[in-house]
Amino acid sequence: MSLFTRAISTSYHVFKKYSTAQLLSHSLKMTSTLLNSNVWESDPELFEIVKKEKQRQLKSLELIASENFTSLPVLQCLSSCLHNKYSEGLPGQRYYGGNEYIDEVELLAQKRALEAFNLNPEEWGVNVQSLSGSPANFQVYTAIAEPHGRIMGLDLPDGGHLTHGFMTATKKISATSLFFESMPYKVDPETGYIDYDTLAKNAKLFRPKVIIAGVSCYSRALDYKRFRQICDDVGAYLFSDMAHIAGLVAAGVTPSPFVYSDVVTTTTHKSLRGPRAAIIFFKKGVRSINAKGEKVMYDLESKINQAVFPGLQGGPHNNAIAAIATALKQAQSPEFIQYQKQVVVNAKRLASGLQERGYKIATGGTDVHMLLVDLRNVKLSGAKAEKILEDISIACNKNTVPGDKSALNPSGFRLGTPAITTRGFVEKDIDKVVDFIDRGLKLALEISAKSGPKLVDFNRLAEEDSSFKGKISALRKEVEDFCVQFPLPGVADY
Repeated sequence: MSLFTRAISTSYHVFKKYSTAQLLSHSLKMTSTLLNSNVWESDPELFEIVKKEKQRQLKSLELIASENFTSLPVLQCLSSCLHNKYSEGLPGQRYYGGNEYIDEVELLAQKRALEAFNLNPEEWGVNVQSLSGSPANFQVYTAIAEPHGRIMGLDLPDGGHLTHGFMTATKKISATSLFFESMPYKVDPETGYIDYDTLAKNAKLFRPKVIIAGVSCYSRALDYKRFRQICDDVGAYLFSDMAHIAGLVAAGVTPSPFVYSDVVTTTTHKSLRGPRAAIIFFKKGVRSINAKGEKVMYDLESKINQAVFPGLQGGPHNNAIAAIATALKQAQSPEFIQYQKQVVVNAKRLASGLQERGYKIATGGTDVHMLLVDLRNVKLSGAKAEKILEDISIACNKNTVPGDKSALNPSGFRLGTPAITTRGFVEKDIDKVVDFIDRGLKLALEISAKSGPKLVDFNRLAEEDSSFKGKISALRKEVEDFCVQFPLPGVADY
């Protein structure tokens, strides 16, 4: 008898020893273990990675402007039973049964979204189902621009976002520029401020259907009134993407886009400090009065809702919608308002501190939660700055400055204060952050002087030269020892 045949025979005789009931009981126990064990028991390999990421967050300075540390209630919603339910459609109009309580959750999120931004439900509607910011923006274009409709957004090298229509001279980078006709507007290369006058002139020539007021790396408050005037001159919708500043808007510490906009989108995980998701707001009621004196009404509600589902996504993530709802409740609290004020105070302190050390800040400062450091005057690339800061446990991102040609080898880096402010940083702590950044950049200049201009040589020298390795290690320890004094919200270990 072969080994294979013997194994089959043995398995058969073992199987015969047990009754069907015994086998079923054994199967149920196995299933119960699979379903109810903790991840640290069922998948310790994965859990070890999660714990390492938790330690990285605890021991590092998170200065990426689009990141934040969300609250325990948000995390609890994200891991709740709401994840299990499928609910295509809107409340009261579902394609699946069993959505009685899911409807309650979504309606609560809609209600709180309007309340958090002081919106009249007779004038504004809201969709809370978008899975993230980029899909939300594409859903808006689909609804109001239609294929090959013309749009204008701030150019990516000037501080705009990929989803606002970025393309180069040779390639359409963003799907937004692929499916819609995109023309960028720019900042003044001298001041770094948006050039509204040139935008107005170009809009009259291009005749866009949508003008986007939104940024990814621009540190000044937007002039929504001027945007509105430009849109009215050419008959365009004003679409404001407030993803970065939503928390500041809710707290009233920066101008609100709702006064002048037709559509507003936001992610909920940046300054708003919620889950990774997005919201679309749309205007209702009278849009304009025509030449005959007749009211022209908005028709955005059905267009946007249908673009979300069934147009561009299926069932919403109900756990994320619940997390949006609880984050929006927090956004209406006095503590949250004070937090947002401190975010801006910290950003201004960070900008002025770096300026005092000789670094150039685009636009000369900031009105919001972020700033752009222009390194051209110190002869250091943004990529090298990002690398050395990461090596000393400071997380930021390289970023183009006005006039840059390459997003991969830019001349600056972006900093933001929402995450460290969540951890309790105030002005005196920001001064320490400035010192760490300055020392890190000066170390980068030392390495660069020896390595030459190429990033690959810079990285190799930083990793292999014993003198530089020692300096990096010592500075990283200082940063990490400083950071662990500030707690993270959420669960202690993961």
